[in-house]
Amino acid sequence: MSRLFQPLTQRGLTLPNRIAVSPMCQYSAHDGLANDWHLVHLGAYASGGAGLVISEATAVRADGRISPQDLGIWSDAHIAPLARITRFIRSQGAVAGIQLAHAGRKASCFRPWAGRSGEVPLAEGGWTTVAPSALRFADNYPLPSALSEAEIAALVQDFANAARRALAAGFEMAEVHAAHGYLLHQFLSPLSNRRDDQYGGSFENRIRFLLEAVQAVRAVWPDSLPLWVRISATDWAEGGWTLEDSVALAERLRGLGVDLIDVSSGGMLATATIPLGPGYQVGFAERLRHGAGIATGAVGLITAAAQAEDILAQGKADMVLLGRELLRNPYWALNAAAELGEPAQWPPQYLRAAPVGSVARATLDYAAAPSAEGA
Repeated sequence: MSRLFQPLTQRGLTLPNRIAVSPMCQYSAHDGLANDWHLVHLGAYASGGAGLVISEATAVRADGRISPQDLGIWSDAHIAPLARITRFIRSQGAVAGIQLAHAGRKASCFRPWAGRSGEVPLAEGGWTTVAPSALRFADNYPLPSALSEAEIAALVQDFANAARRALAAGFEMAEVHAAHGYLLHQFLSPLSNRRDDQYGGSFENRIRFLLEAVQAVRAVWPDSLPLWVRISATDWAEGGWTLEDSVALAERLRGLGVDLIDVSSGGMLATATIPLGPGYQVGFAERLRHGAGIATGAVGLITAAAQAEDILAQGKADMVLLGRELLRNPYWALNAAAELGEPAQWPPQYLRAAPVGSVARATLDYAAAPSAEGA
């Protein structure tokens, strides 16, 4: 069996393959509530063969949304719409994951197609943002308010409460978002954290908020279910967060019961120069996997089945996460199985389109004599 289609067991949960849908913001919610768009968007990846489908960044507080249209999980009203989605994902043989997030100083911004960028004015539905320090992300972004220690403690509890709701909604994997210049990453990086209290200055102080949030989530998340953390391995900027910092952090997170580090990079500075190319972040996942002794997920311009297989076969990561490639082709996983000579569980509704020889044994009887009607 190819490595890409080997199951992965973490704690009491087994993923059917090593393909995960990376969290991708849709900017399509109202009051943080999931709707038909989210059902169809995420459901397509489940029916398309991905083993793990992770929701977009889902805000643990209303003021933690990137845009007013982001998903949220700050109230019990968010549970039922999300449960509708997790039920469908599970019905397709996939696992539903959720990314718990707070955007910090990158919150209260227009969604990408609004025709305007940067800060949403208070009069148009924006809000006052928060951060470790009162530093803007960019000139047209909001000026955040520096969080007090009491407010940080309340946010730790918000992450725990969000995890409880995620469990009630049927999610079986939770990921804490500490990457891409959002709030938890803002505390990690010296470029955005200029505090002089127990949450700023030294490495130990800058990682404190993330460790507290992870401990709070792990305390309410069942021991039988995995917990991931997404980090930016480097800020791609002098004086910022480094790969060596990431290895040291990953070791600490492993000790707190984190099962996998989802390894991305960047997002801290709008002006950072990032050398893009196929698999450009895979080396970071490999470094953390071997340097910190923890499972990792690789992301970043992974587009081809052979490329994904090679990443896993060479021990560079334990999972691959795809984003834009899945937007282009939600059935990437099923096609990858055909390319690698692996059987795939095509939805019976789509069997007439399945490549010859690619259908799993359980569906062969249907495939042998499909109705010609509508073909």
